[in-house]
Amino acid sequence: MTPSDAPQSRWSDLDRPPLNVPALRRGLLRPGSLWTALDVVESTGSTNTDLAARAAGLAEGTVLVAEEQTAGRGRLERTWTAPARSGLFFSVYLTPGDVPAERWGWLPLLTGVAAATGLARAAGVDMALKWPNDLLVSVDGEERKTGGILAERAGDGVVIGIGLNVSLRADELPAPTAASLALAGAVSTDRETLLRGVLRSLEHWYGLWRDADGDAAASGVQEAYAAGCATLGKAVRAQLPGDRALTGEAVAVDGDGRLVLSTGGGRREPVSAGDIVHLRGAAGGLT
Repeated sequence: MTPSDAPQSRWSDLDRPPLNVPALRRGLLRPGSLWTALDVVESTGSTNTDLAARAAGLAEGTVLVAEEQTAGRGRLERTWTAPARSGLFFSVYLTPGDVPAERWGWLPLLTGVAAATGLARAAGVDMALKWPNDLLVSVDGEERKTGGILAERAGDGVVIGIGLNVSLRADELPAPTAASLALAGAVSTDRETLLRGVLRSLEHWYGLWRDADGDAAASGVQEAYAAGCATLGKAVRAQLPGDRALTGEAVAVDGDGRLVLSTGGGRREPVSAGDIVHLRGAAGGLT
């Protein structure tokens, strides 16, 4: 698909204008910046799939944005779709080759920290993180998902995708547990401002992590993630591979990025992969 600079003549919804690609490039593709290329396509199935297919020839810092994503993927192969230009749907390619591969598992958590801090500044909305890859906002006092992160190994690096609901109205939400920045009272839903904010924040946190050789504690990423993680302190159920389930209180995110559950009797169980459900009721008082 040919990248498009989306001229104003293509506007079909004045509340959802297309991204201004030349302005984004001027603001992000600076000398010395992590970001080396940025393209926007009108529509694609998945920006992650597209970048992964091209990974062998990509420079680190390549960014691909879609105005509409028709087959976006989340964890466990869940789909992510939304009306055209109602959100941010983009992927980046990173090659932290000098960081030990066993530490690359921190990249989606680091991206969560970067997205949450960048959006808090750019949109004026308090963001929270649900382990391992969801972005949450509060609507009418209830935590709801407004975005998700998916990281995949590709070539010599990692493709990291972010999907974020920006201007979705209540009747457009895919589920009652979903939300958008607009519904959370964002002071800005300008997608160019939000995209710049997230990418600059990601450049900052990625730089700290890489300079620390991927050490999440030394870089401050582990502390920042724990501070913004809504899962910690809650009673949760972890749906594990092999149809296993584990219930307990989420008490920590360890040095390997695993969620640590206290399951009673002094036992602590680290969870490295699974679907986490926040249970209602006080932590430790499971429902």
